[in-house]
Amino acid sequence: MTQPLKIGLSPRFLHKVPQELGFRGKTLQYLEQSIAHWLMTANALVFMIPSIEGGGLLRRGNIRVADYVASLDGLVLQGGADISPITYGETSLKTEWDGDRIRDMYEMDLVQAFVAARKPVLGICRGLQLINVAYGGTLYQDIMHQHGDELEHHNVAAYDQNYHEISLVEGSGLARLYPGRQTVRVNSIHHQAVKDLGRDFAVEALAVPDNIVEAIRWRGPGYVVGLQWHPEFHDPNNPGQLDGTPILHEFLAAAQCAREYKPATAYQTLIGRWASFKK
Repeated sequence: MTQPLKIGLSPRFLHKVPQELGFRGKTLQYLEQSIAHWLMTANALVFMIPSIEGGGLLRRGNIRVADYVASLDGLVLQGGADISPITYGETSLKTEWDGDRIRDMYEMDLVQAFVAARKPVLGICRGLQLINVAYGGTLYQDIMHQHGDELEHHNVAAYDQNYHEISLVEGSGLARLYPGRQTVRVNSIHHQAVKDLGRDFAVEALAVPDNIVEAIRWRGPGYVVGLQWHPEFHDPNNPGQLDGTPILHEFLAAAQCAREYKPATAYQTLIGRWASFKK
């Protein structure tokens, strides 16, 4: 019997915990349940990867990032706080855009370790931005102030109902996953975005009409994909929303290939695995 794939999910950090939650002076690490449940729809086991750090009262024995990488089949980076401009060599234009430098550094270590082990990485929203920065790219600290307000990417009131159109780049991996679909609708909740593209990455989707980068894919020897939207918020039964299932199955196919020590760069191999997941 085939063992379920084990997928690591990097945590969100809450450094300033509201007093009413009762965790005085403590940092919370947590996940948003939609992303875990989305992965579980394909029968993957989900494990949150707590930060690896020492000092103070923290006790973790001899556990290292490498130990998690060895035990897991793939990594998903979820959304959350801004990437700190310091992480990509800039200073914050506004204090509210300072971001979470601590989380940045931890997640960059995770990405490096999983990629070195040839295990797939999928970044969602902030996760796409973190991947881009990890490979030397930069971000718009705020789309409206630095790029324009042609399209509203960050409607806090609408949150998971804030949808807009994107175009899939012809010949890209996403275009092959969605044949015949050039323009699709996705959920968007972000005010930062890719400015300078990271090394060896290709753009796979652009927002309509402002051309903000909405998806990227690594051209190196492994599977590293970033999505600016939230596929876990999409209803697969709603034809007005892009069904994230093909993306999920492609990611898990790459994880299965990595588990079996097979190269996950060949598209036909991934499609074969995707077809097996669909049955």
